[in-house]
Amino acid sequence: MSVDPAAGYPQYADTDIAYIPQLYAPATLVKYYAKSVVAAISNTKYEGQIKDKGDKVIIRTRPTITIRPYTKGQKLTSETPESAPIEMLIDQADYYDFVIDEVDDKQADIVLSNEFTDDASEQMRIEIDTKVLGAVYADAHARNQGASAGEISQNYNLGSTGAPLAVTKNNVIEVLTLIGTVLDEQNAPEEGRKVVVPAWFRYLIMNSDLKNASITGDSRSIQRNGRVGEVDRLTLFMSNLLATTLDGTTTVTNIIGCQMDALSFATQLVKNRSFEAQDTFGRRYNGLQVYGYKTVKPEGMVWLYAYKG
Repeated sequence: MSVDPAAGYPQYADTDIAYIPQLYAPATLVKYYAKSVVAAISNTKYEGQIKDKGDKVIIRTRPTITIRPYTKGQKLTSETPESAPIEMLIDQADYYDFVIDEVDDKQADIVLSNEFTDDASEQMRIEIDTKVLGAVYADAHARNQGASAGEISQNYNLGSTGAPLAVTKNNVIEVLTLIGTVLDEQNAPEEGRKVVVPAWFRYLIMNSDLKNASITGDSRSIQRNGRVGEVDRLTLFMSNLLATTLDGTTTVTNIIGCQMDALSFATQLVKNRSFEAQDTFGRRYNGLQVYGYKTVKPEGMVWLYAYKG
């Protein structure tokens, strides 16, 4: 909107006269995107084996060898170790497809294809994270969820339907250590332990007695993949893509804790191309991403059913 003129003075802009041209900024407005965390909390060691949707990755597992007592001179009992493999299907696929008209492409003062494909890439990451984070929490071992969690103790409250756990700045650190302890009781390795929390959970941490004192990490990690820092052997990531549930009148977040070997994830961009559009003067851009995921070690997955108290 141009500056208003004094009474009786002509207006040369934003009218039919329009002597003053409109100017366009040379850069697009910054767009905010949700953080992507799935690749950071899972193992991707099988990613190089996939080529297209429908592929299947066979993950071999290690058998459990029986240990028996021995007395001198006894006849030994032998076994043939067996362990069923786990199948991870690459059965998910998402794509983007858009056309840029030749007139717009030639007359625009920014490279439209770069702007649009960058956005498509970000939207693809968000779509995949939303699907994975919205499903894998329910794969947690029966002893890694609910009001009586803990493989050994069975007395840790991680929240349950009808009775979600209220998290406050006074108990937020205790809740984090609950996740770590549940993983301890499953003998999960200490290396590679991750927790994905919503923004409100991070807020409680930052306003708790702990504050920043025991949260380690560089200041730019949160900008890249949502990494907040580390607490009690847990690397914390913040994501707004965690699944929420309406429990009565309370909005509950399904928070995920895991040891990264628990979740396998593999993805590949199988098509990323541009070509002449067939039914208009323009160029068409599209891309196809295939992926799959599977909780291969439920013992290493923890489900915290909680809300901001």
